Amino acid sequence: MAWAILADTMHVTRKKTPLSWLACAALAAMLFAGPARAGDAWQIDVQGAIGPAMADHVVRSLVQAEDAGAELVILRIDTPGGLDLAMRRMIKAILAANIPVVGYVAPSGARAASAGTYLMYATHVAAMAPGTNLGAATPVQIATPGLPGGDKSGEEKSGGSAMEHKIVNDAVAYIRSLAQLRGRNGDWAETAVREGASLSAKDALADNVVDLLASSREDLLAQLDGREVTLGDTQVTLHTKGIAVHEQAMDWRSRFLAVITDPNVAYLLMLVGVYGLILEFYNPGVGVPGIAGAVCLLLALYAFQVLPVSYAGLALIALGIGLMVAEATVPSFGALGLGGVIAFVVGSVMLMDSELPAYQIAIPLIAGLTLCSVGLLSMVLGMVLRARRSALVTGIEHLVGSVAEVEVMRGGQPYVRLDGELWLARSDQPLGPHDTVTVDAFEGLVLKVSKVGRESK
Repeated sequence: MAWAILADTMHVTRKKTPLSWLACAALAAMLFAGPARAGDAWQIDVQGAIGPAMADHVVRSLVQAEDAGAELVILRIDTPGGLDLAMRRMIKAILAANIPVVGYVAPSGARAASAGTYLMYATHVAAMAPGTNLGAATPVQIATPGLPGGDKSGEEKSGGSAMEHKIVNDAVAYIRSLAQLRGRNGDWAETAVREGASLSAKDALADNVVDLLASSREDLLAQLDGREVTLGDTQVTLHTKGIAVHEQAMDWRSRFLAVITDPNVAYLLMLVGVYGLILEFYNPGVGVPGIAGAVCLLLALYAFQVLPVSYAGLALIALGIGLMVAEATVPSFGALGLGGVIAFVVGSVMLMDSELPAYQIAIPLIAGLTLCSVGLLSMVLGMVLRARRSALVTGIEHLVGSVAEVEVMRGGQPYVRLDGELWLARSDQPLGPHDTVTVDAFEGLVLKVSKVGRESK
C-alpha cells in the first residue's frame, strides 16, 4: 500500500517543480518511518541535565503516547539532576498521565541523582539496572556548609538560614508525598534530601526504594507482564509480553529549545543582540546588525525566562556594556572603561543563579567575551566617532583650498576644471589658459581664486 501511494505521488509530481519532489520525499519519510502503533510501549530517554528542553520533550511525549494508545511509557533515566521547575513540570505530567509510566535507570553505570530521584519516586513502577545508583537529592542551590546534614560539626549542623530550612523542608515533604503515593520508602527519601544519601541498585531494591531490578529492557518488560499498577482509582494490569517498543526521540522543537536554553548559548545570544543594536544605532540604515541583534536578543530573553537567571547579574552586564560604550564616546582616561569591564565580568559570573555545573556559564567564555567586548567596542565605536569628526566630503565647501588649472577662456572669463566640472572663476589677477590657481572661496557658483606660479605658454 505504501509503495502504491508513493508511486502515485511520484507520477503526479513528475516534471514538476523541485518543491513537488520535496513533498514526495517528505511523504516517503512519513510512510517508511515506522510510526508507533496502539498498544506499543514508548521509551523516552531522560539523559543529561534536566532543564526546560527536557521537560518540554517528556511532557509532550507523554501526551503523544496517550493519543497513540500506548500500553505504557518507559522513562530511561541517566541524569545528574537539574532545575527544580523543570523537574516539577515533568512530575506533574507523570502524575496526570492516563497510562502507566515506568522509571528505569539504565544502562549500567547510569544514575538518577538529585532531580532524577524525585522522578523515580513519581513513576508508577521504578526499576534499575545493575551497576546504577540514585539519591543525593538535596537541593543543590542551597547545599552550602551551613546546611544541616553533611560532614559538619555541632554548631554548623544547626546552622543555615530560615529560607534554606524552608526549601529543604519543602523538598522533604514533596518527596515523602510521592513515596506515600507509590508505597515506597519515605524515610530513606527524606535522608536523601537532608543528608544527600545515595543507594546502589541492589540496596535500593532491598530498601523498597525501587520495585524491580532489570538487566535489560527486555528483562524489564518480561517482569512487568501481568503486574498491576494504580491509575487514579483503577487497577490496571500490564500486558508487556512480546510488546513492541517505540523509541521517542527529541523532535526539532525540543532540540532547538535545548540549544537556546544552554546558558552559554543564551549568554552569547544576549551579547550578539546588544552589540547588534548598538551598531545599528550608531550607523542607522544598514539594517542587518539591527535585525540580527533584535532576533538574538529576543531568543536570549526567552531562554532567560526559563533559566535560573539573576537579575542583579543581568543589570551589571547592562551597566558594564553601557560604561564601555560611554568610554568610547566620552573619553574619561579609562575610568568608565575599567568600571565597565569590572561590572561586565562580575555580572557574567553572577548571571546564572544556580550551583548546578550544567547551568553555569564557563569562565573561559566569560574571559574571552570580555576581551572581545573591550576590543570590539573600542575599535568599532572609535571608527564611528572618527568618521563623524572627519572633514566633510559632500557639497562644495570641501573644494576650498583646492589647486586647479585654467582650462579655457570664454568671453574673457577664465574657466577652471575642478572635480571633473568646469567652474567660472574670478581673480584680482589677470588669468590665462593653463594658469595654476588656488580656490579661496565661493561666491554663489563662481570660484574666487588666486593665481599661483607662472603663466604657461
